[in-house]
Amino acid sequence: MLYLVATPIGNLRDISLRALDVLGEVDIIASEDTRKTGVLLKHFGIKKPQLSFHQHNEQQVAGRVIGLLKQGKSVAVVTDAGTPGIADPGYTLVRRAIDEDLEVTMLPGPTGAIMALVLSGLPAHSFTFRGFPPRKPGARRRFMQLDLLSPHTLIFYESPYRLAAFLDDALEVFGDREAVIANDLTKLYETVMRGTLSELREQFAQDKPRGEYIVVIAGNERAGKLEWQPGAQAEDAEADDEADQEDLDSEADADAEWESDVEPEEDENA
Repeated sequence: MLYLVATPIGNLRDISLRALDVLGEVDIIASEDTRKTGVLLKHFGIKKPQLSFHQHNEQQVAGRVIGLLKQGKSVAVVTDAGTPGIADPGYTLVRRAIDEDLEVTMLPGPTGAIMALVLSGLPAHSFTFRGFPPRKPGARRRFMQLDLLSPHTLIFYESPYRLAAFLDDALEVFGDREAVIANDLTKLYETVMRGTLSELREQFAQDKPRGEYIVVIAGNERAGKLEWQPGAQAEDAEADDEADQEDLDSEADADAEWESDVEPEEDENA
């Protein structure tokens, strides 16, 4: 069995009891960073062999993991922090396991993107996770332009070394939208900064960024407002009424068919 195990993004107490059980029971742990995972395992008194599994060797090591699974071994995949496969190694291995018809399951847990989204106060019912943008300015702006007209809240990851440049490009592409920048989530100095892109850019011009950042940007409000043609709204309402009536007729037919299949109960007093 292949287990994808979510691990804490800062506070070690956020790990689940089930995750601890699985990490203690599997035959081997495939880790993005064996040193960091070693600290986690030591903290909870778990001793297991580790296999280095990161973006630079993912293709090669995935084959080795598949081999272990075919031998009947159990393998847990963990990343530096958070959920495997979300801007971290895991996707390639899952695809290969599925293709080989091997069992795969996941132990849910911390994900920085979701925590930042909820804390942002921006619409969370519909969002797009974009992960890390390209490093070069031109490619980064083109990457952003793909979502220029999207009405959904956008979520990006960015390093401290490129955060200022990212905010410059975001302001140029999206305009001065509402945005939130989250850092050190679940840690002692957890920070969630809210404002417009220009306000946040000005703040980071004065403060030196530290650690990895999650940037949440409001979607395009205009894109969510359809321009109705004359009479279109009335036509849609009429179509909805017809669909509702069809549903009612179908339900009535189904009820009648069911009643005809039910045998009448005999009257004991007859």
